[in-house]
Amino acid sequence: MAKVLVVMGSDSDFPVMEGCFKMLKRFGVEYEANVASAHRTPERAIELAKTAEEKGFGVIIAAAGLAAHLGGVLAANTVLPVIGVPCKGGALNGVDALYATVQMPTGIPVATVAIDGGSNAGILACQILALSDKEISAKLKAYKKELSDSVAARDERLKNKIKEMEA
Repeated sequence: MAKVLVVMGSDSDFPVMEGCFKMLKRFGVEYEANVASAHRTPERAIELAKTAEEKGFGVIIAAAGLAAHLGGVLAANTVLPVIGVPCKGGALNGVDALYATVQMPTGIPVATVAIDGGSNAGILACQILALSDKEISAKLKAYKKELSDSVAARDERLKNKIKEMEA
């Protein structure tokens, strides 16, 4: 089974990525987390990207705020799919990170989730791996059913509240 490489621009991104780690664990996907900066340690970021495939990783997740060039640097140095997580912060409250992550030139795609969307990055990584892993696929299907059942239960609660109110 392929693993997921998570690269954060700073350890201060951990609260955003905690949901990612929980999702990867929930679906039984191994991961490795590292801190590397596109600006302060570009050689380390490039090395992580260039060696990821041979180390058994199938997807890379990059979390960064502000200028947020980490996802692009990683994507430029691998053929593995890269998922960017723009992190909230700075004067623009994460919008700058979102634009920096999503506005990539042709040939260097970075799939991008919402600002502070660590949990969705973990789920998306699992969905990518599930294309060739039936065990992860089955777990994702069960998760989607849980989500659906949760909405049905909320709908029922709403209907009961309205009935009580009208009585």
